[in-house]
Amino acid sequence: MALKPIIILPDRRLRQKSEPVTVVDDAVRGLMDNMLETMYDAPGIGLAAIQIAVPKRIIVIDIARREDEQAPADPLFLANPEILWASEEESSYEEGCLSIPEYREEVFRPAKIKFGYLDRQGKRQEMDAEGLLATCVQHEIDHLNGVLFIDHISRLKRDRIMKKFSKSAKRVSQEHGATSAS
Repeated sequence: MALKPIIILPDRRLRQKSEPVTVVDDAVRGLMDNMLETMYDAPGIGLAAIQIAVPKRIIVIDIARREDEQAPADPLFLANPEILWASEEESSYEEGCLSIPEYREEVFRPAKIKFGYLDRQGKRQEMDAEGLLATCVQHEIDHLNGVLFIDHISRLKRDRIMKKFSKSAKRVSQEHGATSAS
């Protein structure tokens, strides 16, 4: 397994729609394993393949330790996940994102969902989720569609975040340019 770099806002690839997985084979399972290791290292509770610059409809999630630090790992590996049903009732969570580091904001989403996906063996599965798992699945599926959690907050807040991360990226780019020119 290998850690992969996580792409950060304002990287345009975060707005890219991911392509479906045609078959869950050893290459896809290897990618899932690398994603899981990268997510744990970050640390996070969910990661979409596009966040490591792979535009495939693959997600890894593990909320077990978020709810209980002593809990054993309990990862979910989802290929081609899709929301099949969502409740009208909403709940809110203060969401963060590994691609938008050190920023959190309250986001409202459906409180309960049913989602379908292909598991590590390529077998079609369906699962009901509520609470943190429902939020995390929706957040990660959004990534696969080029949507970020900041798209669910006010335009004013979103514009401030985009400006902050664009300035930061520009500063980093200028620093790297100065170093490579030396």
